[in-house]
Amino acid sequence: MKAFMKSPLLIGAAALAMTGLAGCSGSNNDNGSASGSPAASPAASSAAPSASSSAPATKSGEVPTLVWWTIGGQIPANYDKAIEKINEYTAEKIGVKIDLRVAGWGEWDTKINTIVNSGEPFDIMFTNNSKYSQQVNMGAFADITDLVQSATPDLYNLVPKMVWDGTRIGGKVYAVPTYKDSSATQYWVFDDALVKKYNIDLAGIKTMQDLDKPFRDIKAGEGKSYYPLSLTQGEGFNGFFNAYDDMTLGFAPIGVKTDDGSRKVVSVLEQPDTMANLKLMHQWYKDGIINPDAPTKIEADPYRPFFSAQAFPGAEVNWQINAGIEKYDMVKVSGPIYTTSTIQGSMNAISANSKYKEEALKYLQLVNTDSKLRNMLAFGEEGVDFDYVSDNVVERKTDTWPLPAYTQGTFFNLAVTKGAPEDQWEQVRKLNEAATSSTILGFALDITDLATEVANVKSVWSKYSYELVTGASDPEKQVPKIADELRKAGMDKIIQAAQAQIDAYFKA
Repeated sequence: MKAFMKSPLLIGAAALAMTGLAGCSGSNNDNGSASGSPAASPAASSAAPSASSSAPATKSGEVPTLVWWTIGGQIPANYDKAIEKINEYTAEKIGVKIDLRVAGWGEWDTKINTIVNSGEPFDIMFTNNSKYSQQVNMGAFADITDLVQSATPDLYNLVPKMVWDGTRIGGKVYAVPTYKDSSATQYWVFDDALVKKYNIDLAGIKTMQDLDKPFRDIKAGEGKSYYPLSLTQGEGFNGFFNAYDDMTLGFAPIGVKTDDGSRKVVSVLEQPDTMANLKLMHQWYKDGIINPDAPTKIEADPYRPFFSAQAFPGAEVNWQINAGIEKYDMVKVSGPIYTTSTIQGSMNAISANSKYKEEALKYLQLVNTDSKLRNMLAFGEEGVDFDYVSDNVVERKTDTWPLPAYTQGTFFNLAVTKGAPEDQWEQVRKLNEAATSSTILGFALDITDLATEVANVKSVWSKYSYELVTGASDPEKQVPKIADELRKAGMDKIIQAAQAQIDAYFKA
């Protein structure tokens, strides 16, 4: 899944999702919401022929180093050594190296905005549904519609057409989607020790209201300073807005109910189902079920008694490792479902100003087609961060590798983490195949003429969202105030324009 999961996803997909990283994962520094596959094992599969041919990327014979900005956790002591090994491999394979820079979970939003707004040079950048359309509208990313087919046919053919179509803005492709749990399946995750201790009936949990009794039982039994629901400001309750398709706007307060055949665009915060869940969250906050520092807490704790995440069977194995516990139990609460935003929950775009656009695409092709590279990125340094158990199974030795696998490339050339089902990725593929679709799947809001209004409403939302999505503020008082400010900032104009675009899109 952090996810965002790390969320919602995507997987994903996450990140994700669900809120800022909603399309993906619900476990921030979770390297295992997307597992990995063998790195330096002799048995690891190599890239497809066109991706593996070794050739210098420049006429002078120099090996270009691409700057790739991504999101992740704290950099471990062996990070440079692990990247050096990755670069030795890719320089030999395709004549390209990488300078892989990590923006922390808490700083990613601000850091990426600064890079894009200042014009700081980069070649590849992780993006998702909360950022993508706005960054494209700013001219930050290259149009790769034709280049991805001509320069990297193996990459293009790997990703299903529907997933490519989900990245299109104005009919053009500006990013490479990470083909994984591209439909979103949402899970609620409990520490199994607590499930047993408090006799929690997992089969009876279907709605947020069903969580009330288990949370209160845990709170009563564990004491005043124990918080069954530990939240952070950036994520809140992961997947909280999943019932609404945000049209790739990356703005939860406007959307279309995913099962609404009329495709009506609404003010999400003012809908009865949203308000009921916000009121429940506020009650939990007042009763000490949610941690009091949630509105200001930036990083999630490694261990959480309960969390929500976009995920798939076996994802709990990596969460258990990160949390240092025996077992997590997962309860599926929604999905799988495809929306354009779940597809956009994890993508990598190429800078419009990059001197190495084709090289960057070839690097992403290698990530998606070469298991050895895929695993190095997902798991770190072999012998330090992980070992091979078999050709397609790895055992993680540390929980410090900072790069979440869901941000990098497909799941379908990854090894499985020891303890997860060996057919884990086949199960993910089946989830995608079984997914239902949002009634507006394929539609992405064109914000070309709405840039000012979108920026304004996002600014308003940023003032209030941390307290609202963590339960700290009273929704009966705050939602009318927020809605009023959003309307003054241009929400109604966005809703009207979105409705007109949807009507025209589905009429055509």
